[in-house]
Amino acid sequence: MEDLNTLISQLTLEEKATLCIGATPWLTAAVERLGIPALIMSDGPHGLRRVSDEGMNEASKPATCFPTASCTASSWDVDLIRQLGDVLADECFALNVNVLLGPGANMKRSPLCGRNFEYFSEDPFLAGEMAANYIVGLQNRGIGASLKHFAANNQEFQRFSIDAVVDERALREIYLPAFEKAVKVGKPWTVMHSYNKLNGQVMSENAYLLKDILKGEWGFEGLVESDWGAVRDRVKSLVGGTDLEMPGPKPARAQAVVDAVQAGELDEAILDEAVRRVLRVVFMARQTSKTAAGFDVDAHHAFAARLAAEGMVLLKNDGILPLEGQNKLAVIGRSALRPHFQGGGSSHINPTKVSVPLDEIKARAGGAEVLFAEGYPEDDSARQDLIDEAVVLAARADCALLFIALPTWKESEGYDRKDLDLTAQQIALIKAVTAAQPRSVVVLNNGSAVVMRDWIDGAAAVLECWMMGQAGGIAIADILFGKVNPSGKLAETFPRRLEDTPAFLNWPGELGSVRYGEGLYIGYRWYDSRDIPVQFPFGYGLSYTSFAYANARVPKEAITDVEGTVVSVDITNTGKRAGKEVVQVYVRDVESKLARPAKELKGFAKVDLLPGETKTVSIPLDFRAFAFYHPKHKQWLVESGDFEILVGASSQDIRQVVALSVESTAELPSLLDRESTIREWMEDPRGSDVFAEFFAQMMEKTAAVFGGMEEGEGMGMNTMDMFMDTPVLSVLNFMDALLPASPDEIVDGLLAKAHSL
Repeated sequence: MEDLNTLISQLTLEEKATLCIGATPWLTAAVERLGIPALIMSDGPHGLRRVSDEGMNEASKPATCFPTASCTASSWDVDLIRQLGDVLADECFALNVNVLLGPGANMKRSPLCGRNFEYFSEDPFLAGEMAANYIVGLQNRGIGASLKHFAANNQEFQRFSIDAVVDERALREIYLPAFEKAVKVGKPWTVMHSYNKLNGQVMSENAYLLKDILKGEWGFEGLVESDWGAVRDRVKSLVGGTDLEMPGPKPARAQAVVDAVQAGELDEAILDEAVRRVLRVVFMARQTSKTAAGFDVDAHHAFAARLAAEGMVLLKNDGILPLEGQNKLAVIGRSALRPHFQGGGSSHINPTKVSVPLDEIKARAGGAEVLFAEGYPEDDSARQDLIDEAVVLAARADCALLFIALPTWKESEGYDRKDLDLTAQQIALIKAVTAAQPRSVVVLNNGSAVVMRDWIDGAAAVLECWMMGQAGGIAIADILFGKVNPSGKLAETFPRRLEDTPAFLNWPGELGSVRYGEGLYIGYRWYDSRDIPVQFPFGYGLSYTSFAYANARVPKEAITDVEGTVVSVDITNTGKRAGKEVVQVYVRDVESKLARPAKELKGFAKVDLLPGETKTVSIPLDFRAFAFYHPKHKQWLVESGDFEILVGASSQDIRQVVALSVESTAELPSLLDRESTIREWMEDPRGSDVFAEFFAQMMEKTAAVFGGMEEGEGMGMNTMDMFMDTPVLSVLNFMDALLPASPDEIVDGLLAKAHSL
């Protein structure tokens, strides 16, 4: 690594300013006289959208289109995600890319978000594990990752300007942990901030997020880059923590930085720190030799098929799958012939090849005759003739395979969905075909949840295939015919209707802001805590075999918060096929002073079992598995008390429960102030003894008053119960004449004692 301090001292002010702004849409600036090369970036994250260094919207070079994040997350396979990063690195080498723009770690606050296909999950623990392993796999090969879009970028509506209003606890527990895990474990070379505002502050200038939390608390050593076009003011964004503005060139912006330094309006040390972070990544990239030897197209295509198969989720199966013994199959739906395998926008890949589901089905159908009908048009027009044709074919066949893809005009980067439905034509098609042929399988291609209540009862099976990547056709056929046993589990809840979703009343915002009124309660946290029925719960997925859970245990029944524990459980394949089960561990705080969700995912493992085989799965739980963020103490805390460790096959299919007692080791200052209530004084670890002594003394001196409060004389109510949630100062003001000093003096004296302990 170069001596960056020496190098920075040799740069002119103009060169420093230029280094902190892109030279082209994809390259950083180079300084040839000092041997500083350009850094080359490419859109991602599920493949390379590599265009020319000067291009933006031109056709990209051929690259493998892997499944999108909604599919890969549903694999729950961190080793496979790490391997994805490794394979992507091969293509970065071949296409001369230093930094791949991905992964995306934003939460799926609402299934309406048009970009959900690029994000992993509604759960921060699962998303964090996926993002961290993706980054590790990529960067172990010397290719940088750009973790995005930091932070609270959860909708496309007004994404350049919307102000996401999020309370501190929801921010810390829901919207930041996936980024935190990815930063601390994956150590990405770059973090890309988002377009939106957060609590009134545009992200490019948000020093609290970019400097205090990301660079300070989390120890991020890489560079913070803007999303393309996200910077409003280059000088203010430098102060706020944005090291690199993209894209470029922007000579006027560079000159504004120079002018600000020369006028004393910008400390040059701030500019130097940004330059240092940029150069550190530039020279890390140069340490890895790049070759243009190409990559193994067929091997990468095969890996894409494997990855897609691991992420596909069997949602319903009345016994029709896997297919066998059919003489005639009706394949219905235009996406069987024209596969819908990726989303629109910056991640759109020019695939090296595409596996067509219809062709893959024909290749595996043996001697069965395969019939095809388009079923629905590309646009949103109603075509009864296409439905009629499909019904005739389905009735003639032994079973029907309905390929239904949510079209790009309903779901894409750049705009949000208006509803969670399929198109009207697709719904009518499914209902008509399943009525004519009860042995019908619905095969879905979509980036996030869809509602199914209008048609699911008529389908014999439903296979969720997501945006499956270029080789998804292979994966679909392998699962339908039983070559692959499905093992995917939902990384997001499928609700019964849009009105049930957590953000329904706070979406998409108005007057330039969106209030995250649901707080901590997104995804299954919302549905489970409110006991709202769902179509399919988080973590759900069927298999062609079955699994039994037994003997869940922990080493000790009581621990301290800093010890952590390991939960072990025996998993047995009780069916006749080899298969994989995703073992999920949730934690429930039995009683907490602050509201907490009914359960939260804190660990998982994917285990591969032969028929009759038993394996012990052990999953560690650390301090954070039991902690919540306390907004007044401004730290993560574990309260002493009882917890339940819930081991299951989904968030609503809990198979084993283990009780655990956890003792907190935290020594916290008192939070009591002049507005604290009697109840808060009595519950405060430092103030309770002080207040108990005072209360006993006051009871002796003013027994009549306190006795009346308990009995509610003359008011028909228990006034003492009411006063428990009244500030002590207010209570004392009712008995001013009976007190030895003024209420203010008494409360200030109590506070002095409590805060001195």
